Amino acid sequence: MKKLSLFFVLILVVCPLQAAQLIRGPYIEDPTQTTMVLRWQTDEATPSWLEYGPVPRCNQIMTLTPEATQHKAILYGLVPNQDFCYRIYVNNTAGDGVQEPVEGSFRTLYSAERKVVNFLALGATGADIPLPLPDGTPVPDEAAQARTQLAALMAQENADFLIHTGNLTHSGLNEDADREFFEPFRPVLAKTPLFVALGPNEYGPDRENRDSKSFLRSNYSRYHDMSWSNATPKYYSFDTANTRFIFLDTNVAEGAVWGPEIAENSAQVKWLKSMLSSAGEKWKIVVMNAPAYSTGTRGPNNEVALNLIEIFENYGVKLVLQGGDANYERTFPMFRGEPNPRGVTYVTLGTAAPTPQKRTQSDSSTARFVAARHYASGKIVDRKLTLKVYNNLGKELDTVEIYQ
Repeated sequence: MKKLSLFFVLILVVCPLQAAQLIRGPYIEDPTQTTMVLRWQTDEATPSWLEYGPVPRCNQIMTLTPEATQHKAILYGLVPNQDFCYRIYVNNTAGDGVQEPVEGSFRTLYSAERKVVNFLALGATGADIPLPLPDGTPVPDEAAQARTQLAALMAQENADFLIHTGNLTHSGLNEDADREFFEPFRPVLAKTPLFVALGPNEYGPDRENRDSKSFLRSNYSRYHDMSWSNATPKYYSFDTANTRFIFLDTNVAEGAVWGPEIAENSAQVKWLKSMLSSAGEKWKIVVMNAPAYSTGTRGPNNEVALNLIEIFENYGVKLVLQGGDANYERTFPMFRGEPNPRGVTYVTLGTAAPTPQKRTQSDSSTARFVAARHYASGKIVDRKLTLKVYNNLGKELDTVEIYQ
């Protein structure tokens, strides 16, 4: 049991003691070269103490979050290209100290002169608990097992951040987020900043109804911090090293009436063109949920394809990470509807939990298709990008190399 330092004693004089447990997190979001956001949740209202510093000096700086159940600490004054470690403390049950800390780490984003980026990516972590058979026999929860397996594999990776292609939960409800996302992926989220491209589930089951306006904020926005833009968390971008990542919200094409438009003169498309044109010689990688190319059960989203494919091609996007279909799929580099070395590679990261679906059609665009739960590990070194994809048992499903 960790005894209180003088700092903790002084704090506890004015903060009433009450034991609490961390029930969500910690998880890390909105990294920049000089800032980071840490979030966690406790089962009872309590103050929390966060100490952090550059590895290995984890106790260099200490900050306090006020008494609450939802805790958020914004760390300022960090330096680029640096690994940091942290510890979070809450009061113990005896009332004479704090519990053993919850520990984690993170890495700030890289400055422009760096030429190396490491990232993880996955999609669709949401799947409901399977119903028992008619005779009452329980059905194994294969999705829960796969989440645990994938998280264990991903936790071994040394990644700068984690990309999610959307649909954190099957329902979009915050009440399902712990079981389907935060708890199984806890070891990954405690050390890997998260970026999310919104999926249709984030807009809720009634997303086609105008009365659903508050769903996204009530169940998603209040618990997450993505990089700033005029439309965060719907669409945004960030730069790290020699790469610009652009996250789009394509959910209007999935019936979400409160999703931003993707038509030619829409605010989102104008913003997209601006982000692409100002990226210069950087790698340009787009993340979105609805697939522009797909031979899976649902197939391509025609509205997305019509409005976005030509933009990606004209502005030099090299890779699009997408969701939508419950499978893994990679296209050949595509340009004007045909395989072409100068084109855009589309990678569907469509299921970490939902039951994988088989291919339902053939198309000349498809280079690789696997019906399996999976995650991807990406590495950019200067002008070469390597993406490796693994299933939940650690078997390599695919490797692709892309050159700028």
